Amino acid sequence: MATETTTDRRTSAASADAAARANGQAPLLDVRNLKTYFFTEDGVMPAVDGVTFSLRRGGTLGILGESGCGKSVTSLSIMRLVPQPPGRIVGGEVIFEGEDLLRKKESEMRRIRGKEIAMIFQEPMTSLNPVFTVGNQIMEAIMLHQRVSKAEARRQAIEMLRLVGIPSPERRVDDYPHQMSGGMRQRVMIAMALSCNPKLLIADEPTTALDVTIQAQILDLMRDLQRRLGTAVMLITHNMGVIAELVEHVVVMYAGKIVESADVRSIFAMPRHPYTVGLLESVPKLHETRQRLKAIEGVVPSPYNMPKGCRFHPRCELAREICKQLEPPMMQVGPTQRVACWQYTNFEPVEMPAPGEAVPLWKAAAPGAGTAGGPATATRGGQGV
Repeated sequence: MATETTTDRRTSAASADAAARANGQAPLLDVRNLKTYFFTEDGVMPAVDGVTFSLRRGGTLGILGESGCGKSVTSLSIMRLVPQPPGRIVGGEVIFEGEDLLRKKESEMRRIRGKEIAMIFQEPMTSLNPVFTVGNQIMEAIMLHQRVSKAEARRQAIEMLRLVGIPSPERRVDDYPHQMSGGMRQRVMIAMALSCNPKLLIADEPTTALDVTIQAQILDLMRDLQRRLGTAVMLITHNMGVIAELVEHVVVMYAGKIVESADVRSIFAMPRHPYTVGLLESVPKLHETRQRLKAIEGVVPSPYNMPKGCRFHPRCELAREICKQLEPPMMQVGPTQRVACWQYTNFEPVEMPAPGEAVPLWKAAAPGAGTAGGPATATRGGQGV
């Protein structure tokens, strides 16, 4: 019997993607088994290790997790902005508009960045150039991608500043970043990112270091602009309130891997993974009175010394022996909910595969087994929106 090659699988997947796009069903962004490692003198650091998710056109995806879980590196990998050296994307695919961004030349990526995919970086004061006016920095992106005159670019920059709610944009367009407040600088970053009407906006901690009033204004602004412009948004944050306010689907990351994926209602109503439960329990609630909030014991493991098996097991109160030996597969535990945790399957370990073999280390639970959310089924797929 003929063996399917990697090329055959890619050709088949490309044909399926083309058919889905023709029917208007293909996601805008489809990240498949993405792996980004950093090669340093201390060893190899798997910052992103097999991440899979998708984002529909006009949709909103939230990536949630503690600092050091791989959220920002995931976004930089999508944009092909991982510093080389020491970083390198060692595997996977980033399918955008049906094309793999990881196979494109750097010159092609420069045309995509800013025009098709834009990014709001974590700290606007360090992302904006202090020696140029905010207007010049917005105009640069417009002239680069739209090929318009300087006068037209200035007019569009003023309109973008007005769109994001900056008062007197005709005057503020000539201000330098240090002349603006943190909230204003964040609005400038949003204006710059949206100046070329991108199809995908990646927002990395867009409300960092802002007070709660300004945070609410920025979130309202992003929601309004998304509705008006139809831009898909990928929001990276560790703030559960921001997730609840803005996104449709949530991906929870821990130590470079996705541990849970679900629609936002399911995440808050019935979190499945112990890590997700811990994140939610660490947030104060208005209807509860507690002497002390619950904390997740321990810290995120060193990327140079990841624990064997489930990477969360050293901090997990429910860890069993299997958790310390084998990495859990992604289990379907609800209509839109998937979780990588051994407590959601009846497993039977099998022999370890030979190098290069794609043999699963588990057997799926029998029909009817699993949780109240439905039968637990072992899957190879990722997390879709």
